[in-house]
Amino acid sequence: MTTVTTSRGDRRISPVFLGILAVAAVTGWATWTGFAEQPGIALFLFVTAAWIVSLCLHEYAHARTALHNGDVSVGAKGYLTLNPLKYTHALLSIVLPVVFMIMGGIGLPGGAVFIERGRIQGRWRHSMISAAGPLTNVVFAVVCTAPFWLHALDGVPRDFRYALAFLALLQVTAAILNFLPVPGLDGYGVIEPWLSYQVKRQVEPFAPFGLMIVFALLWLPAVNGVFFNAIHAVLRALGIDEVQTYCGYDLFRFWRENDPGCSIIP
Repeated sequence: MTTVTTSRGDRRISPVFLGILAVAAVTGWATWTGFAEQPGIALFLFVTAAWIVSLCLHEYAHARTALHNGDVSVGAKGYLTLNPLKYTHALLSIVLPVVFMIMGGIGLPGGAVFIERGRIQGRWRHSMISAAGPLTNVVFAVVCTAPFWLHALDGVPRDFRYALAFLALLQVTAAILNFLPVPGLDGYGVIEPWLSYQVKRQVEPFAPFGLMIVFALLWLPAVNGVFFNAIHAVLRALGIDEVQTYCGYDLFRFWRENDPGCSIIP
């Protein structure tokens, strides 16, 4: 491994990230206790803040893995501070994923940190750097679903349970989308080091459009149906059914009239 040569300031956690984490903690408490006068707003802020935290950790995982495999430049770029404002594309990394989460309940991945690949030697290391981000979403999904697959829901308030179910849906969709071997996504980054030079040259022009193509395909009913069937199959294996994720998304959209059925489910 390469010796890490970043300064302490390069690794200091950003107040911006701590602020987002605090919002997630306070609104999570409000959702749990029912303290908020408008529970939908508290749930919305909790899920949104927790989602942004997971996006920050996703990009941090890329940067930290790159650091320990040779790219010491990530520290000076601010990637190790967990500050989303330091990302190469804050719009792609934070704003668009939040917008698409609100529009369609999809955990959309976004490109963010710029890794200087020339500093890194070895195909396995390049693959690990690309895989580190979506693996963070996998860990997040396991944590969110733990009360369900551990059958430890006794005492967990209904709204908080719905919030966890919806947050788990976002993490599973983000992990699966990120692992697709599509240019511009992490899944392609995993396999790219193993491709021939000719194949990489042919694919390279499509990389900037990979995410847009995937999102456009998800608007097609047939593709959308297959995709979400796969998502819900994974969630069912983790103890979460479609009613819980639906109600979580329904309560999340507090500005709409909520489905009365979700309020009577125990």
